Amino acid sequence: MLRGICFCICMSVMLSLFAQNEESNFIAPDRTVHKRSEIIKRAIKKFLDFSDFDTAYISPNRYNYALMLDHFTNYEYYSVGNGTPEPQRLRFSPKPHNKIGVYFGWRWLFLGWAVDADGLYGKKNGKKRGREFDLSLYSSKLGVDIFYKRTGNSYKIHKITGFSDRIPTDYSEDFNGLKVKMKGLNLYYIFNNRRFSYPAAFSQSTNQRRSAGSFITGFSVSAHNLDFDYTQLPPIIQETMNPGMKVNHIKYTNISLNFGYAYNWVFARNCLACLSLNPAVAYKTSRIRKAEEETDEWYKNFNIDFILRVGIVYNNSKYFAGTSFVGRTYDYYRNNFSLNNGFGTLQVYAGFNFCLKKEHRKKKQ
Repeated sequence: MLRGICFCICMSVMLSLFAQNEESNFIAPDRTVHKRSEIIKRAIKKFLDFSDFDTAYISPNRYNYALMLDHFTNYEYYSVGNGTPEPQRLRFSPKPHNKIGVYFGWRWLFLGWAVDADGLYGKKNGKKRGREFDLSLYSSKLGVDIFYKRTGNSYKIHKITGFSDRIPTDYSEDFNGLKVKMKGLNLYYIFNNRRFSYPAAFSQSTNQRRSAGSFITGFSVSAHNLDFDYTQLPPIIQETMNPGMKVNHIKYTNISLNFGYAYNWVFARNCLACLSLNPAVAYKTSRIRKAEEETDEWYKNFNIDFILRVGIVYNNSKYFAGTSFVGRTYDYYRNNFSLNNGFGTLQVYAGFNFCLKKEHRKKKQ
């Protein structure tokens, strides 16, 4: 009888321990999954928190809205050339295109309307202008550039290298044989986002109080489509033109990874200067149609491109004024043909903020 009781007690203890072990096996994974989920949620929340910055270096905008007058000047150039043994190069560029616009801002987003300033100045010359769209959005951690360009027929030949000695050094001639379409997207991340502010230099939505810099990395993709009718070149150029430059059409896709550095220099109270340079390693897939064979050729290669940003701004949180330039260059080299192009936008602006945010209304101005 005693043995039976002892056996029952032992079995009860073993079953109890087994049940506890099974319960822990089922509960522990749930707790682990929950813990991992909380860690992921906190990481995402921190990543999406664009107001997480060091207030000793950056102060937020105290106002909800802004009104700004802006003047844009767009620049671009295209350079077509060949390689050795006798390098030749033709550089084309249109006259700078000017626009004037009025913009209404809500925090970091500006919306408005711009008109062609050349028409207001009475400089219309009958040339067909292209279409262009260029949007840059700046936040403390992430940024995006979106652009689309389609050229008109307002190009001029501005620089010639390696052709006939009969061509003067100051040669300039209208050229209607170049048509370009371009569209692209650029995304980037700012590492030292708690102390360095791109918006302070380019969108006036924060104020940089102390100098700081940051490494920047990004990804971009763009599509380029260029028609080049070399038969419209002046005869004096066609006579000595290298066959490698006789390309009717080139279409290429540019995929790049960029890494660079930006620095905000607070050189006086409420005054800021910013310089940012991002070299990019670009992978290009291209399709070229040459005039002589009238056949398509496909190429793939790597090149170096650049993204440049420069800005100077005065901002006392109520009123602001400044200028900025954002430029991009693209280089393409393949055998006996090369194409270099770049474009940039220069802005001169002035405006003011209004309507204090609720949390700042009780504070002294």
